[in-house]
Amino acid sequence: MSKKLEGKIAIVTGGSAGIGLAAAQQLVLEGAYVFITGRRQSELDAAVKTIGSNVTGIQADSSSLSDLDKVYGQIKQQKGRVDIVFANAGGGDFAPLGAISEEHFDRIFNTNVRGLVFTVQKALPLMPDGGAIILNASITSIKGTGAFSVYSASKAAVRSFARSWTVDLKDRKIRVNAISPGPIETPGLGGLAPDEQQRSGLFAHLASTVPLGRLGQPAEIGKAVAFLASDDASFITGIELFVDGGAAQI
Repeated sequence: MSKKLEGKIAIVTGGSAGIGLAAAQQLVLEGAYVFITGRRQSELDAAVKTIGSNVTGIQADSSSLSDLDKVYGQIKQQKGRVDIVFANAGGGDFAPLGAISEEHFDRIFNTNVRGLVFTVQKALPLMPDGGAIILNASITSIKGTGAFSVYSASKAAVRSFARSWTVDLKDRKIRVNAISPGPIETPGLGGLAPDEQQRSGLFAHLASTVPLGRLGQPAEIGKAVAFLASDDASFITGIELFVDGGAAQI
């Protein structure tokens, strides 16, 4: 039986841990060859080892345009094209209004917005018509969260790009969709709490906001990404797919 993404070439930014790693694993499982990027070489090497085959790791900071040029130069040299882009690299931390620093704002928007724009734009010359672009947004794109406004606004921008780029790319039949995870059990989520006790408290609180009563797992996002990348989603473009256990739906 042929796999859904047999012969496809994909890139996953921020692919060395959490959602990015799980998505890369699922894309490979479905038959794709995947390039993953990450800022830390040791984590990247570990991720490549975890995925096992049909994967190349490239050290890069997605907010750096020269790094992105290096990434796409290598993809062009090795494979000649890219069919699937999962613009996943991102992050954030808490800062209430009144305590938002310039550094906080710039860091989050540089990665989550600027980096995402150029990750997609620089992929276009290598993308055949009919390709798939998936943007990693968040349920914060539609929910208000205390002390999380800059991150939330960055993810609302991501959601907006999916709509506009659907129009920009419609003649090339390139589908653009946003995926909006709810609280997912990742190292990034754990990093929002300074110690183990506060982390378990944070996780318990977040789980209580989810109708399904638990945090999501990275693999559950990975499967949704693979779906949007595949022909199973051939008539789906411009959407925000919530994978959130109902957290933003009720």
